[in-house]
Parts: sequence; C-alpha cells; structure tokens
Amino acid sequence: MIKILKAGLLGALVLLAGFVSAGEAKQKVAYHINGGDPAQQSAALGNVLNHVNAVGAENIDLKVVLHGDGLSLLLYPDAMARTKMKTANATDEMQVKIAGLKEKGVQFQVCGNTLKGRNVDADNDLYDVKPADVVPSGVAQLGTLQSQGYAYIKP
Repeated sequence: MIKILKAGLLGALVLLAGFVSAGEAKQKVAYHINGGDPAQQSAALGNVLNHVNAVGAENIDLKVVLHGDGLSLLLYPDAMARTKMKTANATDEMQVKIAGLKEKGVQFQVCGNTLKGRNVDADNDLYDVKPADVVPSGVAQLGTLQSQGYAYIKP
C-alpha cells in the first residue's frame, strides 16, 4: 500500500512540475537596482533582457525597482547638476535598452523618497517616468512585491 501511495505522490509531483514548466504559471520577478555604476546597471539590464527572452514576455511579470543611487539609471546627464545625485546614466544607449525592455512589458518603479531626498524631478529629470511609476518607498515596494509572491533578484 505504501508503495502505491509513493508512486501516486511521485506521479502527482511530476504532473505538477510539468504544468509549471509548461508556462502555466506566470513568473513574478522583482529586480533591485540601488547602485550608480553604469557598467553594473547595464549588466543588470542585460540580465533582465536575458530573463525575459528565456521565459517569454508573455510568461513573466517583471518589475525593476530603483532607489538611492540606482535612480541614476534613468537620470538624464544634463539634469545631474540640479540634483543631489552622483551620476546620471540615462545616455542615448541606456535609453534604447530601457525602451526595449518596456516594449517587452518590463516595468520600472522609482522610489519617491529618493526623488524627494535627492532633489530629482521625475517629470523633467528622468527618462520616461510616469506618475504611476513612482512608489512611495523603493525598499517598501520590494517588501510588498515579495509578499505578493515576486522572486527577488539583486544583480
């Protein structure tokens, strides 16, 4: 009897694994960027693109949460002098990468605390940020997303 139960349980697990691997469950992922190094940010965007391409844009709900120095990813270089940011990395090349990811459904979320604390105007200083992209706190947003079942990735 125990052998039959074990076989049944094993069969159920294999069946369940088949459903998950077949893309029945949409991946929910939160990428965390809080560093200002442009090479590291570019590499992180490469990770995001590879992730989306591996599972398919239709099979993933991916958010990139930016706070602190990570906000420099979206900061126009000519806006840096008006802010308390150390770097501004939204060059033409970076904007192309960001736009391509957004076309695949990737959402970029910006920390409202960083905007206020670093004197950054989301409407004028940041590349393609809408009011709906601003969250009150980047770290709190990461906690919220994790409580909603999002996997946390810190590239």
